[in-house]
Amino acid sequence: MIRFLTAGESHGKGLTVIIDGMPAGIPISVDFINAELAKRQVGAGSGGRMQIEKDEAKILSGVRFGKTIGSPISMIIWNKDHENWSDKMSIEEQPDEIVESVKITQPRPGHADLAGVQKHGFDDVRNVLERASARETAARVAAGGIFKQYLLTKNIEISSHTLQIGDSMVDSKYSFDDIKKTYENDPEIRCVDPGKSREMKQLIQRARIDKDTLGGVVETWAVGVPAGLGDYAQWDTKLDGLIAQAMMSIQSVKAVEIGSGIKNAGKYGSEVHDEIHYRHPESSVIPDPDRGSMDSRFHGNDKDMYF
Repeated sequence: MIRFLTAGESHGKGLTVIIDGMPAGIPISVDFINAELAKRQVGAGSGGRMQIEKDEAKILSGVRFGKTIGSPISMIIWNKDHENWSDKMSIEEQPDEIVESVKITQPRPGHADLAGVQKHGFDDVRNVLERASARETAARVAAGGIFKQYLLTKNIEISSHTLQIGDSMVDSKYSFDDIKKTYENDPEIRCVDPGKSREMKQLIQRARIDKDTLGGVVETWAVGVPAGLGDYAQWDTKLDGLIAQAMMSIQSVKAVEIGSGIKNAGKYGSEVHDEIHYRHPESSVIPDPDRGSMDSRFHGNDKDMYF
């Protein structure tokens, strides 16, 4: 099993990630990883921090001569902004007057702040918010850059796009190729529909002027996924459950839909279930595109899945 752990604070010296369980012999390009990190830093509504950092991952172990060697892979991303926060994020012990002067005592709503200080007995919210920050996702993106390269050796591709911002939602049909082109064609919003993209950007700009924020929906497609991933025998090995847990662990994510699960909640089973067809040498599930019922457990439609 492949797993990863991240460490580091938002304004600390850097973010680190350790990946365990990667097989040996997988070609790895650092340029590919850094290209993924660059994508993370582009987007309408992003904060000023993105103008300070130029995230670049440095591989410290687990790769030799451009290929994995089967041992844990470790990477680090240095935080350039740490120079401006060295007094507030000092690792060494500091005089009481400095410690008191940099304390944050007002937790933010909708964040981990309040629960974190209550859990650990802190009197400084910064001990919580520095780790709970979305800055941590830079380490996840670096790990994802490794995982994507591994999946490509299995002819599996993954791509995502913005489906909804506020009350503006894509309602036109699109393909996986359309989704893959969104970063190139629309790096700020990454929407397959140019008209909806303009609407979404206007909503973001309006929210910024009003000093408010907006929710949204991101859809991810995986193409070429083989049947049989995960297992039905135990609760913690089911693919849907593993995907949902991973997605819900991302900062600010509050809901996960597998396939068309939410939309199908108001339908009869006869309107939702895909038919099973025999196609030599194995049976396969053929989803009906009009039903939109493609489910990750079945990997129909040429082994595609979405969530």
